[in-house]
Amino acid sequence: MKKHLSLFMLIVLLIITIQLSADNIEGDYSDKDYDGKDNLSIVSIVWEAMVALMPDEGVPISLDLESAAVFTGYSDVQIPGNTGTFFSLSDDFKAKIAPAGRFRITWYLGERHSLAVLSALLRVKSEGTAPKDIVFAGETFTQGTELEGIYWFNSHRVTYRYDFLQNWKNDLGIGFTAKIREAGIRLKGDGKTASKTNVGFVPIINFRYKRYINENLCLLLEGDALAAPQGRAEDIFAGVLIKLHKNAKLKVGYRMLEGGADNDEVYNFGMFHYATLGFAFENVGCEKEKD
Repeated sequence: MKKHLSLFMLIVLLIITIQLSADNIEGDYSDKDYDGKDNLSIVSIVWEAMVALMPDEGVPISLDLESAAVFTGYSDVQIPGNTGTFFSLSDDFKAKIAPAGRFRITWYLGERHSLAVLSALLRVKSEGTAPKDIVFAGETFTQGTELEGIYWFNSHRVTYRYDFLQNWKNDLGIGFTAKIREAGIRLKGDGKTASKTNVGFVPIINFRYKRYINENLCLLLEGDALAAPQGRAEDIFAGVLIKLHKNAKLKVGYRMLEGGADNDEVYNFGMFHYATLGFAFENVGCEKEKD
């Protein structure tokens, strides 16, 4: 009974967090300056509550929290996609280094099956002078105008994965992710504000490879990725898990987020590089017994 109650509370906390982050997006991004700290505080508070509610060692569950400094590789925009002005939030303007956070809960449904719920938050601010007249989302910003650009991309995902390869050195699995993404771009300057937002469902292929080096170290490559004629999405992490104490591990690595859409309504493609530091709490150590 205690195990089921704890799992139920974890799901409730995640749903509340998703709703709070969505409320912040709608209010703060549109109406006032926003530095991203509110959403990260929400993640931190809910994470502490989840750790407190985490069941005992006998329950096959893992909790994963990441923080990151995010650097923009490129961020190209044209809205509307057929009549707007093409510009770059990274080349035509200066994109700032952004904080980002994400957390994930994974339930192991057997030796090879798992189900995970993830929430990931990203917001990047750009500033600069318009290098040309920019027609964007129904507004025209004239050349020479000082502009502030905001790009946000938050996603909430449910993933099922099957580990088809398991031995004392390797785990390799593939699965399916159902993603709800909340994305938007806003330009503000010279007394004008224009924005484009979108909420939608995206199906993605999931994969994970874990290499066991010794009892204190694992290599990890995992991600979600899919390409189609109308767009693509990739979210891939490569790094290490370092055992700290019992089931607690330090997570260090690089994450790449890339993708976008190309249609009459929106042209937007971006790439973001994450320097990632996080923690994982899981029942499985960085070692396996040899068969």
